[in-house]
Amino acid sequence: MQREDAIRSEAAPARDTDFEDTFAASYGRISRVVSRVVVDRGRAEEIAVDVFLKWRRHPEVRGEQVAGWLYRTAVRMGLDELRRQARRARYERLFAAFRTTPATPEDLRSAQDDRQRVRAVLAGLRRRDAAILLLRCEGQTYEELAVTLDLNPSSVGTLLARAQHAFKSAYVRRYDQS
Repeated sequence: MQREDAIRSEAAPARDTDFEDTFAASYGRISRVVSRVVVDRGRAEEIAVDVFLKWRRHPEVRGEQVAGWLYRTAVRMGLDELRRQARRARYERLFAAFRTTPATPEDLRSAQDDRQRVRAVLAGLRRRDAAILLLRCEGQTYEELAVTLDLNPSSVGTLLARAQHAFKSAYVRRYDQS
């Protein structure tokens, strides 16, 4: 009979009342702490559960130390998640240029319309204004613009600002839908 009791106790999972009581009493607070760090409530709840599972694997942390250990671990895991999210966002930005999605016909048509509008506005500007905008758009420096267009180097910034203003005014006058 004793042997059967021993087999039953090994086969049936023991009820860990300490774990269950602590989980019931602290889960909400731990989840809120993590939520303040990671902002996403659903992800914070997942991390809070992971904190308790981690605590369960560390039986040496019991008694009065539990609350401090849970909060410390929750904050650390929340900060790790925040760093993981930042790292992922950084990688996604870096590799976005390599991940090209095919343009839809609507995108192609919209880009073509934009180019036609810009060309029409440039054609209506003074020659110098159009030239300075086009060359600056191609990456020429102020010094290169001055040499190319035979301008006073100290007036390139002013002339560029005037050309940008003239372009914007002509574009709004011609295509503004409001």
